[in-house]
Amino acid sequence: MRPAEQQRVVVTGVGAVTPIGSTIADMWDGLVHGRSGVDYIRRIDVSTFPTTFGAEVRDLAPERLPSEPALLALLDRKNLFGWLAAGDALADSGLLGPERPDRIGVSIGTESRRPDFLSQLAAGALYLNTEDHLRYSPFVLAGALASRHELSGPQLTISTACTSGTQALGVAFQKIRFGEADAMLAGGCDSLIDPLMLTGFGLLGALSKRNDEPSRASRPFDLHRDGFVLGEGAGMLVLEELEHARARGARIYGEVLGYAATSNAYRVTDSPPDGQGAYLAMKNAIDDAALGPEAIGYINAHGTSTYQNDRSETVAIKRCFGERAKRVPISSTKSMMGHLVNAGGAVELIVCLLTIGHGIITPTINYDTPDPECDLDYVPNVARRQPVEYALSNSFGFGGINATVVVGRASE
Repeated sequence: MRPAEQQRVVVTGVGAVTPIGSTIADMWDGLVHGRSGVDYIRRIDVSTFPTTFGAEVRDLAPERLPSEPALLALLDRKNLFGWLAAGDALADSGLLGPERPDRIGVSIGTESRRPDFLSQLAAGALYLNTEDHLRYSPFVLAGALASRHELSGPQLTISTACTSGTQALGVAFQKIRFGEADAMLAGGCDSLIDPLMLTGFGLLGALSKRNDEPSRASRPFDLHRDGFVLGEGAGMLVLEELEHARARGARIYGEVLGYAATSNAYRVTDSPPDGQGAYLAMKNAIDDAALGPEAIGYINAHGTSTYQNDRSETVAIKRCFGERAKRVPISSTKSMMGHLVNAGGAVELIVCLLTIGHGIITPTINYDTPDPECDLDYVPNVARRQPVEYALSNSFGFGGINATVVVGRASE
């Protein structure tokens, strides 16, 4: 049971930039209607690559971009997504201009990466100025957001691959829960569609090669899945102590109830067949929420559309939920948005909150042929109207890192 002295944490603002919509409303509409954001890559020439498609963000209106040249020079593509999503989340929350900025912090899941490294190296143009050095530093977005919005509480940058966004949220949750902050802007951002990532993940055999029909390439839990789809985007949330939110009359999307992180202690790039680390992450998060498995009404799966990951996660869900596993609705939004990696967990937690709020479970699209070893309810192809009180979001990453968050409807 949760100690009585721990603070309750709610979500009062959300923002997202995704391949199926760069606003929350557009993203949700795309998810509910099963719209794929996967198509042939346009930003770079991929004609010589084994995989020629991805999930790109294509609908950013020019008027949404920052007008300051210095800021544009500082933010690379992934951080620009994060900046926009964070601004939307803060505006949505009404937390702008806080009375105690020292009690408001920032926690960002991301990483440092130079997609143009090889071309710049060949041109002898690396690090010619301060902006170029900062642009590819992992801490730059958290620092820029704290500076712009005068948030002088805890500032954190977390880089744990596919779990970065979820862990950034989990740590932010703990900061508020244990009284170290009143509110935290938290989430993740990423943009993986570049030659280095296409090459690296391609060599690992992790990417789908369904070049003849990109929109059907991401097919979590389907028997004929052949790999995941690279994506890009950002998800940001404002987490806030319950009474702090109530005192200012904030809208509450839901309550963050539990968080857990584990390690597979297995192979760096493989999921264990017994799902041990994922099972422990789910079990511990549910325990942390002071709930039982029977309370969970929806699981947003990590569901990458890779052969091994989907089977391992299915085994883990069965271990955690027992006989009830086949009655819990599960879906993978990666079927529509691709794998947003550092941003994925944050976007998917927003989906869980919207699911609770709207009473609609988004589908797993491209689910045509069941895999006998993936035999749970993956909400195939069509959204489902169903009330959900508590939802669970899974993120599992390279290196054997697992993180799970449990959210619920905010009760009195």
